[in-house]
Amino acid sequence: MKYISTRGQTAPKSFSQALMAGLADDGGLLLPQSYPHIDAFTLHDWRSLSYAELALQIISLFATDIPKADLQTIISKTYTADVFGSDEITPLRTLHDGVNIQALSNGPTLAFKDMAMQLLGNLFEYVLGRENRYLNIIGATSGDTGSAAEYALRGKDRVNVFMLSPFGKMSDFQRAQMYSLQDGNIFNIAIKGMFDDCQDIVKALQNDHAFKANYHLSTVNSINWGRIVAQVVYYFKGYFAATNSNEQKVSFCVPSGNFGNVLAGHIARSMGLPIHRLIVATNENDVLNEFFNTGHYRPRDAAHTFVTSSPSMDISKASNFERFVYDLLDHDGAKVQQLWQQVATGSGFDLSPLLDKIHNQYGFAAGKSTHTDRLHTIAQVYAEDGELIDPHTADGVKVARQLREAGEIIVCLETAQPAKFAQTIHEAVGDNVKIPRPDNLVGLEDLPQRVTIIDNDAAAVREFIEAQLK
Repeated sequence: MKYISTRGQTAPKSFSQALMAGLADDGGLLLPQSYPHIDAFTLHDWRSLSYAELALQIISLFATDIPKADLQTIISKTYTADVFGSDEITPLRTLHDGVNIQALSNGPTLAFKDMAMQLLGNLFEYVLGRENRYLNIIGATSGDTGSAAEYALRGKDRVNVFMLSPFGKMSDFQRAQMYSLQDGNIFNIAIKGMFDDCQDIVKALQNDHAFKANYHLSTVNSINWGRIVAQVVYYFKGYFAATNSNEQKVSFCVPSGNFGNVLAGHIARSMGLPIHRLIVATNENDVLNEFFNTGHYRPRDAAHTFVTSSPSMDISKASNFERFVYDLLDHDGAKVQQLWQQVATGSGFDLSPLLDKIHNQYGFAAGKSTHTDRLHTIAQVYAEDGELIDPHTADGVKVARQLREAGEIIVCLETAQPAKFAQTIHEAVGDNVKIPRPDNLVGLEDLPQRVTIIDNDAAAVREFIEAQLK
């Protein structure tokens, strides 16, 4: 399988090349020339597989340049009960009204990003060792990607991590998870701006081809194809857990910021998984909600992006959205490039003539949740089901309940564990409620922290990276 750019100006690459490259040379995002199709017989055979076995079957369709035996070793090392807390890896639970929640947050950083990042770290280590190469990862995080990447890559040979985060915009727990790491290959950079500013800097440095080549630069954001393909797996696993037969259809409700999580669902659906709808749940930063309901894409600048109580979704320019638009436009790379040139100049675009295709061919729907909504949902789920959910998952549950059709099976994808957002949880259910936290993370916020604060300036970040790598 070969990988091409959404903007059509990059030579086809292998899976390993796409993994190492991150952003395509033409500024677009890499994705397969076509998605593999899973027939009914294969789907039937996959239903009884363990998570690791299922991951091997799916990922081997995309990582065709890695011998299957090597891939099996990597995947078996990644998806274990020791790392994810149970043999099921992503167990499903059902609320009293029938809405399901798929647990994706049992990894080391208590967020769904671990599901892909743990695999990505092991894939990087394998490819770098095979090719005798070194790599410098640059990434941007709104809260969870950064810690998941750092915990997956800390202490690994041949790789350094430079992680940008918005200064003062994450929860205390999220900051402590990242900034308390003292590993010599981990560098935390707090940017005086919003997540979108961090993401813009990452893209600017990725598009500085001389700098990228000289410093062997790649990324672990969801623009990296390795992240996306790993996330496809849990849609299949969630579908099997929520159904008794492959004649049933399931809808997934996905809290969405950078669009990578729900994009994996789009790919699973395109492969033949019987998904009825993909429901995008946004917070007050509702650019994607507006698009999927009107066809108008109007990304906002940092000054008009809200700081909310579901901070991992405080994003107004969703990078992975470009991959979906590429499919929506029937793989017209020139048109995609034109649209994103408009985005770069501060304007958006109008694809409202394609709304029927968006809703009926691709199955997308969307809704919005606010601070009041998520507090209400957290309190309601705690009162009626006796469990705590984090603010992002609450956004998903709220939108799922709002948009649910009669008889529809909905699986909400869990974003994180509530311990990461204690302030909002206590606001919803009261200070006397104890929020569970793994023993190894007790007192996390009291550990010494190591971070460098830098202005919102790509050149300044470039200089910092160069100084560390001398």
